[in-house]
This record gives sequence, C-alpha cells and structure tokens, in this order.
Amino acid sequence: MFSKEIGVDLGTANVLVHVRGQGVVLNEPSVVAIDQVTKQVVAVGEEARQMLGRTPGNIVAIRPLRDGVIADFEVTEIMLRHFIRKTIGQSVFIRPHVLICVPAGITSVERKAVREAAEACGIKHVDLVEEPKAAAVGAGLNIFEPSGSMVVDIGGGTTDIAVLSLGDVVTSTSLRMAGDKLDAAIVKYIKREYNLLIGERTAEELKISLATVCPNSRVAETTVRGRDMMSGLPKTITVKSTEMHDALREPIDAIVAATKSVLEKTPPELAADIFDKGIVLTGGGALVDGLDKLMIHELQVPVHVAEDPMQCVVLGTGLMLEHPAMKRSKRMSRAQRRAY
Repeated sequence: MFSKEIGVDLGTANVLVHVRGQGVVLNEPSVVAIDQVTKQVVAVGEEARQMLGRTPGNIVAIRPLRDGVIADFEVTEIMLRHFIRKTIGQSVFIRPHVLICVPAGITSVERKAVREAAEACGIKHVDLVEEPKAAAVGAGLNIFEPSGSMVVDIGGGTTDIAVLSLGDVVTSTSLRMAGDKLDAAIVKYIKREYNLLIGERTAEELKISLATVCPNSRVAETTVRGRDMMSGLPKTITVKSTEMHDALREPIDAIVAATKSVLEKTPPELAADIFDKGIVLTGGGALVDGLDKLMIHELQVPVHVAEDPMQCVVLGTGLMLEHPAMKRSKRMSRAQRRAY
C-alpha cells in the first residue's frame, strides 16, 4: 500500500494539516454540524462554523475538542476522518502515517483517546508530539543545541509554556486558559456592563479587531449587536478598546503568571540563554494586540511574536516529518543538528 506522511495540529479552535512535500494543505475550524433527528453529519469545518448559534432546533453545531482534549470521541473521529479524506482522498490503498500535536499537560488517558480517534480513521501509524516542541521548531528555534529556548503557545483551548534544550522539554506547564477563555471573558464583560448577550463568534471578532491588553497600545471603537437582557430585543452598543483591556485582564494575568512560574523553575544557565534570545509567542493568542509589550514589562525579558504564529505548530510537524530524527531529539547527530 502507498503511504503518505501527514502532520496534524488537532486544535480546539482549528485543525491544520501538513502533507510532506506539499506544505500546509488544510486550515479549518474544529466544528461539526449534526442533525439530531437523523444523526447525519450536515457540515464540517468552515461551513459548520458559519452555523454556530444560527442553527434550527434539529441541527446542533458541535466543537468536539475542549481545553485541548477530546470532549466528544465519536464527533472527533468524524471530523478527523473528513479532514484526512479531504487532504489525501478516499483511496483504500493510502494508509497515512500521521504525526499529531497534543498539549504538554494532557494525561495518558487523553493521549490514548487522541491515538484511538486517529486509528479509527484507518491511519496506519500514529505518533504524538507535544505542542510546545512542535511550535518551537515551527517558529525556527534551534532547540537541539545545548542552549535554552522558551516558547509560549497560546492556542484555542490551552496555553503551553515550555523551556527546551537538546531537543527536549526541560520545564513546562499547560494552562487551560487560552483563546476560548478570552472570548468567554469578553462575553462576560459585555453582559455585566451592558446587559447585552453576544455569541462566541461576536466575541472572537471583538478580540481580533478591537481588543488590546496593553494600555494605550490601540485606540479604537466598534459597534456590537446582541440581545438586550432586559427587553429581549436586539440592541446595538459602542465598545471601546480600553474596555477590552479591562475584560481580558484576568485571563491574560493568568497566562503571564504561568510564564513567570516556568521561568522561576528554569535552571540558571538556561534562564541566561532565554534572557539573551527572548521568549517566542506562538498560536492565535499571540496576535492579541499588545501582549508582547505587556509580557516584556511584566517579565523583564525580551518577547517576540513568531513570524507566522497561527501555523507554527503544524509547520513544526512538517519539519519533523522531513527530519524524523527530530522526534527522537537526543539521538540527532551533530551533522543532523547542523543541517537543521
């Protein structure tokens, strides 16, 4: 049988797929729409995301991954099978070898669930790799030298913070406080301050277009539409970027505190390397306005946003597929490390 090598960033918010030799071939939301009456799949990916909060009673749009782990095994299998078939076709002769990224802090049971969901799709061989390691490789950090590198990967469900050296994680933490919690904080703020109910999609749009976590970093305002909690009728309000700073204070403070905690546990020699090279931010959360400036101020360490933060994890899986020794990290020869 023919075999293809595929890297998958199985994220809470988005699934990205990298095929060896082709690059990133798929980037779609982790959403599945199902008809509750017939139990049939109505849509997967972007088409299903458009249905969030807008479906009739018999159709439900499900996000099968929560906080970086599988919340609904059957729906995850359906989604993964759909994306793999969309990527490589439906031929029974192609049994792909898949490298899947998982959060650093998940349990052995959660790892087993990811592996079983992939194998149920007919995948020949499944390997798992920790997201911060893949993110660091995808961001262009040389983690295979005896020198400390630090990455903060802020995804949809988890924030993975790790210090790496000699191709492996030295110290790390995984925080279930990331993009989804930022959206929830915005929903909560608008509800509290304006008695207005808004949906997840509206909150995400506010986070992208208006939110800032550094005072005076962005000055803007926009109109927001939702349902008035008092009258039950549609209502429009105007929200300013300074308000988003207040809304996001709690989850952002938690991410900064976790990063500081990992730094405090880092061996002195590696900490010195990080002070020289700085911390690299990856994941969609890295794009929140002013986050790098806030972390520089709070941690007194240089902080850089990766060139393509949204795709760092899946690009890292692609590099690991091209250089299999990377997955074995410490077994890389000096020549292989130089080539990398």
